[in-house]
Amino acid sequence: MFLREAVDGLPVKIAPSVCEGCGGRVFFVLVNASGAERECSGCDSRAFIVDSEEYWDEESWEDDEPGAAGCPCGSEEFEAAVAFSLGTDGSVRWVTVGLRCIKDGFCGIYADWKIDYEPTDHLLAMV
Repeated sequence: MFLREAVDGLPVKIAPSVCEGCGGRVFFVLVNASGAERECSGCDSRAFIVDSEEYWDEESWEDDEPGAAGCPCGSEEFEAAVAFSLGTDGSVRWVTVGLRCIKDGFCGIYADWKIDYEPTDHLLAMV
């Protein structure tokens, strides 16, 4: 999977994003430094990635308003996956959102943020 190289050898779990509405795997994605929201290109269903909804408001954005993720080729449709870097106790410590362009296969890290609270098990299902 394209996120494997981004985790620096830490214990990690990687999960692909799948639309709960239609099972689609292609999304338009809004990102900023503290989160991401995806919109299914098949059914227009929207979902926040991991705990992004908690920080998805104008007060939290300051100078980092979310913008549409884009590939250098101009496409804005992606497959998405999340890498969860784990602490020694198995709790999530860091979240990395990777996107792969469906047009040309370009892969990149589009958002990542630290998780500094517990428990974190619920995050693993919020991809």
